[in-house]
Amino acid sequence: MAMNFSRALCSRGVFSQISAFRTANQFPGVRCITMKIVQKPVEPDETPDERNMRLNRELSPHLSIYKPQLTTVLSISHRITGMMLTGYVSVFGLGALVLPHDFSHYITMIEGLQLSSASLVVLKMILAFPASYHLCNGVRHLLWDSGKMLKLKEVYSSGYAMLGASVGLTVLLALL
Repeated sequence: MAMNFSRALCSRGVFSQISAFRTANQFPGVRCITMKIVQKPVEPDETPDERNMRLNRELSPHLSIYKPQLTTVLSISHRITGMMLTGYVSVFGLGALVLPHDFSHYITMIEGLQLSSASLVVLKMILAFPASYHLCNGVRHLLWDSGKMLKLKEVYSSGYAMLGASVGLTVLLALL
């Protein structure tokens, strides 16, 4: 649209009048260049993939050429744990609104299942890990926002420290 506008301006608008003045050497540095827009024919009902194959365009390798790095894996994991926490809050919140009994009744039901202590610890760890990971990584991001620990070596060391702290906090919460 911008090119059409500028082309119209050059061909019959202000710039064409300036071109007329240029011939009189009043504006020697002003030039007007017109452009012709050529569109390749598009087949009806053709998907972008089919069009790229017809035009012999290569497929971009996207993520398959990159080696996973700690920073990318931790960033993606931070987003996933945030979504998990959103799911927890949504399910528990809707459950509190819809279900007929209070939270202590369902805790009593789980205790009545006579699960082993190891299986209870594993269930607690599954519930606690997203919260502890997201908390520890959030603190790490707050450090970054304050301008600290931004060198590559510090980013990696804080990543490993954050992983250790989140696992430790998960175990601590699961053993409560």
